[in-house]
Amino acid sequence: MNRILVVDDDKLLCKMLVKHLSRSGFFVESTHLLLEGIQLANDVDWDIILLDVQMPDGNGLDSLPSFINSSSQPEVIIITGQGAADGAEQAVLSGAWSYIEKPHVLRELKLHLPRALQYREEKLSNHTIPVALKRGGIIGHALVLDRCFDDLAKAAASNVNVLLSGETGTGKEVFARAIHENSRDKSSNFVVVDCASLPENLLESALFGHVKGAFTGADRTVKGLIKRADNGTLFLDEVGELPLHMQKAFLRVLQEYSFRPVGASEEETSRFRLLTATNRDIEAMVDDGSFRKDLYYRLKGLSIHLPPLRERKEDIEELVRFYLKKLCKRYGLDAKMVSPDFYGSLAEHDWPGNIRELFQIIEYVFASCVGISTIFSIHLPPVFRVQMARAAVQAETGSASASTTSGQELKPWNAYKNEMEKEYVNRLMAHCQGDTKAACDFSGISKSKMYRLLKQYG
Repeated sequence: MNRILVVDDDKLLCKMLVKHLSRSGFFVESTHLLLEGIQLANDVDWDIILLDVQMPDGNGLDSLPSFINSSSQPEVIIITGQGAADGAEQAVLSGAWSYIEKPHVLRELKLHLPRALQYREEKLSNHTIPVALKRGGIIGHALVLDRCFDDLAKAAASNVNVLLSGETGTGKEVFARAIHENSRDKSSNFVVVDCASLPENLLESALFGHVKGAFTGADRTVKGLIKRADNGTLFLDEVGELPLHMQKAFLRVLQEYSFRPVGASEEETSRFRLLTATNRDIEAMVDDGSFRKDLYYRLKGLSIHLPPLRERKEDIEELVRFYLKKLCKRYGLDAKMVSPDFYGSLAEHDWPGNIRELFQIIEYVFASCVGISTIFSIHLPPVFRVQMARAAVQAETGSASASTTSGQELKPWNAYKNEMEKEYVNRLMAHCQGDTKAACDFSGISKSKMYRLLKQYG
């Protein structure tokens, strides 16, 4: 018997849905609070969760990942009394099965429930996607990475072209290598082409190769990168930098799997798996004519968008430990300890350069504390520390100004945030009876961050 949980503060609607769905042969329960719904989702296995948006104790869309990633990983259908295009987009992008409005809920459920249950049955019986992924150099366990890992598994189980997008420094090449290492062709070549670093006049020769005497300086025949990727994986990094004439030439390679080396009279063949990456808005480039639409659709068999570091700050501590360990091993040094104030300073930064910028900062810090066993925030670059100091002063000034204006005493943001954070952790651990794993599952906080919070607040 399929199990359905209704999470909605409209008691009359819940009663109607429970009665209607029970008559249809489902086991149905309901709750009128968001936190109780999350608790039930983790305590009981559900197939479908019907989730309202506006709840007395929070927003259903904001809590959607907690339901989707609960123990049974149910399909979630959003039901709302106030439909909005932005809300529908957020729901779909967050992994909801569908988004329906309450006035039509019974009619719409007749369509959505059978499809969602069929999809769930086939998904649970599908064992083609690898259960244990080789993460390679991918560090972090933030919830925003879960969808990326799901897509990585899908890409590894097939031979579809993959377009990786995201800001500079988010780890697109690392993800591309992980796709290759988890694929059936992991023992074959993984060939990287950096489209941004190759001069335009050398790009054709680098990709297609050339024969001896094809141009001045061509004193020998050279195999191109496309040929080197034969029966393997070709990774085009920064594919948005490809000139238009090369886009046309490469499109033909994708269509025919054949190409002509520069200066050659006969064509060669190469059958490769294609992975591409870009930090540019390719759709906008298609609209302004700087990128071919037909090539874009060829590249975009499966899209994976990597989140910036500012959206997964809970992974900073794990990334720092990983890179410090790597540096200590490289230079044959003992492991270093890290002070909590160091992590606190890093968490205040927005990281426009993402993981690449973080690792550069760690290299600077590592060089600054040779012979010192513990790293403190004082070891950060002066520019970085000045930024933190200015932000603290501005927060203090803003707090004093607000206090004068309102007649109420306000605290600086960090002090206020720490108090609220400490109160939440205390209530969370009391609710979970001191069980740290249960607290992580309930709150959605990663295990590493939870231990840091418990240590920070005693």
